[in-house]
Amino acid sequence: MSRVLVARLDSLGDVLLSGPAVRAVARRHEVVMLCSGRGAPAARLLPGVREVLEWDSPWTLAPAPRVTSARIDHLLAMVRAGGFEEAVILTSFHQSPLPLGLLLRLAGVERISGASVDYAGSLLDVRLRPGEDLDEDQPEARRALAIVAAAGHHLPAEDEGQLAILPPPDPAHWVGDRPYLVVHPGAAVPARAWPAGHHRELVRLLTEAGHRVVVTGGPGETDLTAHVAAGRALDLGGQLGLPELAGVLAGASAVVVGNTGPAHLAATVGTPVVSLFSPVVPAIRWAPYGVPHEVLGDQTAPCRDSRARDCPVPGHPCLSGVLPREVLAATQRLLAAGRPEPVNDAQLTPSTAAIRPEGDT
Repeated sequence: MSRVLVARLDSLGDVLLSGPAVRAVARRHEVVMLCSGRGAPAARLLPGVREVLEWDSPWTLAPAPRVTSARIDHLLAMVRAGGFEEAVILTSFHQSPLPLGLLLRLAGVERISGASVDYAGSLLDVRLRPGEDLDEDQPEARRALAIVAAAGHHLPAEDEGQLAILPPPDPAHWVGDRPYLVVHPGAAVPARAWPAGHHRELVRLLTEAGHRVVVTGGPGETDLTAHVAAGRALDLGGQLGLPELAGVLAGASAVVVGNTGPAHLAATVGTPVVSLFSPVVPAIRWAPYGVPHEVLGDQTAPCRDSRARDCPVPGHPCLSGVLPREVLAATQRLLAAGRPEPVNDAQLTPSTAAIRPEGDT
């Protein structure tokens, strides 16, 4: 059984969006994912991933780690030890696969595929040209599927290409049995954050409307979640690992979250999302994929498509102008529409339920 290295070197949400592409490769091959330390926990949740290699890329992450001989040698040693016949490099529209392609070539990988605007020479065996061979105005999950398809990897007909993760733990230990909504106020970068005061007011409005609210956040966000919960909501800030967060999101009737990793995690478990979406990246590519959702935020704001980490416009108007009562209304619309039926184990296709590639006995 041949081993294929699938690389996605950026963050948690990016790795989750690569899930359908991973399943396509895992249909007939053993998949090892190469991810950053930030993305690796998400890779371990993806069906079809046999092993995860961690490596922080000097050209993808911010802040970027230094380029050192030891860092490069570590990557080369991992790849050589893996015995990979092939690699597929998954990137976003603004990223290049060529630095990694060069290193993988030096490590002995014979067949490498990726999408590159720049001439790739002998660094890529299969090259998609964005804007020519590859439509850039499509969801990121479909873009990744297009890259692996060019390399010859396809989902089976019964797999519709939705996001999926391995079954998360039952959330009852953390949230009990009564229905609830999740508010996740944190964001990976400040430019994508809705104001904390707006979140706090939203929690008040939701609870006064009769909803039970759970506030989630990472270990570094406990002050934020405590402020937002304000004694009205269950505060789980800093208490959940990624699988546990997935379980809590899976049990929610809806989630309010910015364009950050937990929005995509909610999509993997089929939960409707109210997306407080800063237009620093295009919503057509990065909005919650495959689940009912509403995108709120001025998508024509001056910061659009800037990929800014800190808002370049005084007052952060693209999100601060979204009022809590508008988010309440969007949440109620999603709740009125109803949550889609969850996919059960009997409905899962071999590429989403099992981790064995075809032919692996």
